[in-house]
Amino acid sequence: MFEQSGTFKQEFIKLGIPAIDLDIQNNFGQTDMQIDLFEQIEKAYKHTQGAEHTIFDDITEDDLIMAFFPCIYFCEANVRLFRFEDATHKNQTHERAIADMLERSRNRQYFFEIALKFFCVCERKNLRLIVENPYHPTHYLVQFFPYRAKIIEKNRRLRGDYFTKPTQFFFVNCEPTHGMTIYEDKKQMTVWGAKGSKQAGLCSEERSMISPDYARNFICDFILGKEQKLTQLSLF
Repeated sequence: MFEQSGTFKQEFIKLGIPAIDLDIQNNFGQTDMQIDLFEQIEKAYKHTQGAEHTIFDDITEDDLIMAFFPCIYFCEANVRLFRFEDATHKNQTHERAIADMLERSRNRQYFFEIALKFFCVCERKNLRLIVENPYHPTHYLVQFFPYRAKIIEKNRRLRGDYFTKPTQFFFVNCEPTHGMTIYEDKKQMTVWGAKGSKQAGLCSEERSMISPDYARNFICDFILGKEQKLTQLSLF
């Protein structure tokens, strides 16, 4: 869910595990079902008698949801934005900057509520869920979310990604396995060097991409507990 590039989907399929992508966009031609997931979460959370059918009714306890929930209002860059320390607000009047912050605050509240409802729906239905989001001590979900991340990757490049980019993974109704596939073989990319990343609050497609190698290694290390020959240094 929320991952239209098909990266994780394709790696699951290569490992013999059927997978589909659900997203509202289809910029990569990989989205199997274009659907407003926020709307689906809202409807599923209401849980009223005779409620409208949602995508969550088609997911069973034997399935696994892996979600790359939008981080645009949670990541640490928002701290600078709310303090008017970013380039966007330096040339604005104070009143205009405050108006922007009021709108951002309302949007963050909405995204936060959707995230809470998403976790609650999966808990209620006993659905296995893994949610990805950036990690930083000032990240909004680190400071204020009632759920705690089970895995924190401080350097994704060690498992074959393009970025160091610290990342946290929440596990609901399931537990991570523990492996370590060392696969640091790519030229390092930086978040601020990615297209669109200098625009305040914009999480561009390029900066949010995960390499196929990282996806495969994450699946094997933390979901399947599968040792990979030649690249696996330790499995415990």
